[in-house]
Amino acid sequence: MSPVKSRHDSPGEHDEGGTAVTGLERRYARWTALFYPANYRRGRGSELMDTYLSLAAPGRKRPSPADIADLAAGGLQQHLRIAQGLGPGFRLAGLLALMTATVFATGAMVFEVLAPRQPWFSHVGPFQSLAAAAWAAWLLAAVVHVAASGRWLRWTVGLAVLVTAGIVPATALTGLPRPPLAVLLPQIVLGVVALSVAGRHPWWVRLMPIAATAATLPVAIDTAPDLTYYTGYFDLSRSALPAAAVTLLIGALLLALGLAARRDYRGAWAMLILLTPIGMLAVNPLGAVFDDSGPGRAVIPAWSAMVVASVLVAVTGPMLVLLALVARGRLSPGRRAPGADRGRCPTCGEPSPSA
Repeated sequence: MSPVKSRHDSPGEHDEGGTAVTGLERRYARWTALFYPANYRRGRGSELMDTYLSLAAPGRKRPSPADIADLAAGGLQQHLRIAQGLGPGFRLAGLLALMTATVFATGAMVFEVLAPRQPWFSHVGPFQSLAAAAWAAWLLAAVVHVAASGRWLRWTVGLAVLVTAGIVPATALTGLPRPPLAVLLPQIVLGVVALSVAGRHPWWVRLMPIAATAATLPVAIDTAPDLTYYTGYFDLSRSALPAAAVTLLIGALLLALGLAARRDYRGAWAMLILLTPIGMLAVNPLGAVFDDSGPGRAVIPAWSAMVVASVLVAVTGPMLVLLALVARGRLSPGRRAPGADRGRCPTCGEPSPSA
């Protein structure tokens, strides 16, 4: 990146052409190199630097926090623009997340209705806990995915996420039972990812969550009478969460490999996006890894160990997506074919209306 002529009077180093380079310019250059893709810096780095230097207050020696935040946001926007397959990858991850959420909600709803209620546990009418409202909201989302538009689906999935999150304060207010956070939190994370599924899909794609739900029903009906409130929601050895995590992981991995063989990177992005909900589904076994209570410990890991596992998953998943975006920007080609930018906006790179 060729430096621009300094707009400040402070002395500094000189580039090969003799143009003064101030400390402020060097620091802006470092932040730009950190946040922006390489091909963008080669093409528009000097102009970007010139803009920030012209707006900097006289005598300033370091970029302001607002400028750094603006550089970070602009760099992320450019990384997203050149990330081939990221948008379709989000939609694919949303579909897999919606299927997983509705399958788990189906099993949980059958358990809420058919599992024997123990007299020493309070219950909510015909259901085991308040979570029956959340599972019903997720089943409604599967129906809306078949019958309604993307806008209605987003509203329904958002409602299901809010109802699931609202189970915790509702329990605090009413004293009625609820599943543990290790059950509710993965469902919320799956719902956040499922918000990206909205869009136009073939009829057979729209039917996939309903088909997965129908396939789950016989198994759920067969196993629910043998469960109790404790074994259905708390017992790690019988919980469906680890199985759901493994199933989603294997499905996403096979899909990513199959699409990558066709030079289609949707599956790779979907795999990275789904790592966070997969980790949340596996919080119990991950928490057991961090639990140092000894071999006599019950099947539920210590609360502190589960918090550590949840935080690690919440940080690691999005960080891997960001690292993949940065790597994609640094590995992107620096030169484009002659005429490749013809008919495109010189600022954002999008096709111009007249093109």
